[in-house]
Amino acid sequence: MNYCFDMLFYKDGNVNAVGWAIPTDTKNTVEPLIYDQDGKLVPCTFLHTRRPDVGMTLFNDRKLDLFGTYLQIPVSNGNPLKVVFQEIEEGKEEPVDTLEAQIDVQKLIDQEKYEKSLRFKIESFFKSEDKKAFFRKAKNKLLDEDNKNYQIWYEKHKATEEELREQKVHQFDYAPLVSIVVPAYNTPIPYLKQMVASVKAQTYSNWQLCIANGSGMNAELCRALQRYADQDPRIKWARLKENRGISGNTNVALKLADGEIIVLMDHDDMIAPNALYEVVAAFNENPKTDAVYSDEDKFETKKSAHYDPHFKSDFNIDLLCCNNYICHLFAVRKSIAFEVGGFHSEYDGAQDHDFILRCVEKSRYVAHIPKILYSWRCHRNSTSENPESKLYAFEAGQKAIEAYYQRQGIPGTVKAGPLFGWYKTEFHLTEHPLVSVLIPTKDHIDDLETCVNSLLTKATYDNYELIIIENNSTEPSTFAYYKDLEKKDKRIKVVYWDGPFNYSAINNFGAKYASGEYYLLLNNDVELITPEIFESMLGYCMREDVGIVGAKLFYPDNTIQHAGVLVGAGGVADHVFKNMDMYEPGYMGRAISSQDMTCVTGACLMIKKSVFEEVGGLTEEFAVAYNDVDLCLKVIETGKLVVFDAFVSLYHYESKSRGYEDTPEKLMRFSKEMELLSTRWDHRLDGDPYYNKNLSLVNGYYKLEKVKEEGKEEV
Repeated sequence: MNYCFDMLFYKDGNVNAVGWAIPTDTKNTVEPLIYDQDGKLVPCTFLHTRRPDVGMTLFNDRKLDLFGTYLQIPVSNGNPLKVVFQEIEEGKEEPVDTLEAQIDVQKLIDQEKYEKSLRFKIESFFKSEDKKAFFRKAKNKLLDEDNKNYQIWYEKHKATEEELREQKVHQFDYAPLVSIVVPAYNTPIPYLKQMVASVKAQTYSNWQLCIANGSGMNAELCRALQRYADQDPRIKWARLKENRGISGNTNVALKLADGEIIVLMDHDDMIAPNALYEVVAAFNENPKTDAVYSDEDKFETKKSAHYDPHFKSDFNIDLLCCNNYICHLFAVRKSIAFEVGGFHSEYDGAQDHDFILRCVEKSRYVAHIPKILYSWRCHRNSTSENPESKLYAFEAGQKAIEAYYQRQGIPGTVKAGPLFGWYKTEFHLTEHPLVSVLIPTKDHIDDLETCVNSLLTKATYDNYELIIIENNSTEPSTFAYYKDLEKKDKRIKVVYWDGPFNYSAINNFGAKYASGEYYLLLNNDVELITPEIFESMLGYCMREDVGIVGAKLFYPDNTIQHAGVLVGAGGVADHVFKNMDMYEPGYMGRAISSQDMTCVTGACLMIKKSVFEEVGGLTEEFAVAYNDVDLCLKVIETGKLVVFDAFVSLYHYESKSRGYEDTPEKLMRFSKEMELLSTRWDHRLDGDPYYNKNLSLVNGYYKLEKVKEEGKEEV
């Protein structure tokens, strides 16, 4: 026998014990007896409760779930209690086994007193201070440590004085004039001074600063701008008679530009001294580069401290349609900037998002510099610090993304996402293709029934078929269920694979019976949450540039099981944001953003039939593990994208059908498949393009690598 008390607490004169107890034989029952310290029997309330998690964990069968125990024991003092669990065999009076447990009642009483005191203090606090202020303070306290660590990282990773000296004398084969365009409007003089100083500190000297002042007759600002222009001929400015809005003002600055490369900059921000050098280096590295962007952070004015870094993905068009992750620093060839018509005033507030979208769609190659080259200044009215200060900007962002989709011939409606500045696209399908859902299964018809019923009752799309791929089931009830299924719905058919378990071979076999233009690989242990699963995934998968689409999966406790796969992590590949709460946005909103990724899980994976056949289906050498990673990498090699759809969700009861890697044979096979993936895809595992190289692969994903402060331990 075995037992566990998940919760022990004292309340209202009773000791409450919540947990489980399992007999030596699952056909038997467990009954508890309670004794006081004198050996007298204590009356109590006892209930058997369902615990499918215990059944699954211990016996791989959630139907064996009547192991839960709930005890309520009245007490009059703090003396200890003894619990005797008796295992009772049906039809017998004497227990076949017993197990004793002790409860320290006084400790529970003391704990309850402490919690009451704590609750009183918290309630008093909330009555005396504004709740928003409390949460703001709590959040800031949690962030302080991360920001302190980043400040150390920043100081260690910024360009050294020696590097800056070398950059100043470096001769590029291609050394274009770079025009930094800045729209100014009532800029505080100290901020203007710092902005200009950061430009004049550049190690790449072939630049010009073009400022359009939309402040009208702001005499102090005009005098300051003229003074800078007199001091340095590379600084040009124009005074507008009236404010034309941010787009109109920026277009005036663009007209001042003589350079081949345009760099966007806000009037109160700063760039690192090596910023333009790195930009020009990127244009030299690949002659097809037409646009470049870098990582960025924020700069706190009062403390002169850098914080909240944004370490970005390499170019990621679908992430850009969820959020303007590119933002700053952004550079583009002047020819493209003028070809797309500069800035459009109808998108003011999201003018950069709109401009970037129009520029990248005309670019041959978009380069990403994984270095902090741009710092946003944050103060009370800054959008970067207080998003709610410019809600109109996010409405403009919706229109900008919809306009991009229209130019691409992708019908859809863009809606506000879970956070300010994040967006969700609802695609309008112009075709109604057949989707073949491939579900391998073996016995466990309760899991399969949950999966199938969730599709049949929740999915809003009707043109799909279910291919149930039977793999060596042994229970007669399983085959009876198959017959019922096929009678129940003509879209369901069962095919029979009689070889040993091999996930890849089973799905390849099932695909031979599929009639759809698209395949949806689906585990039998998932349950649909999002009714629009087909419409949403097809919206991406029907695009010519997309080969695979994955979904977001949750454990039954509403924590994340899958929100994309990171290659190079966990040995060869690993899920990101695992065990995070389902509503958590993750690093820079990445857990709630549809985006391009290197890999997604095969537990719910949509792929074009044509692409599936082009890459030869699933590689059958990967019988259990990494077959989905291998498939995604094969598709990436064809030049097509793999998209993670953050707005399609399912529950995933992982590994229920085949169990866990918990035997020497399974572990040996797992190691062999890991080695095979490492050998086959060595050139892809040394760095995931959608994961910034500054972020850790060992210290928790989407966190900085550990650094040491002088004379201190690693942080």
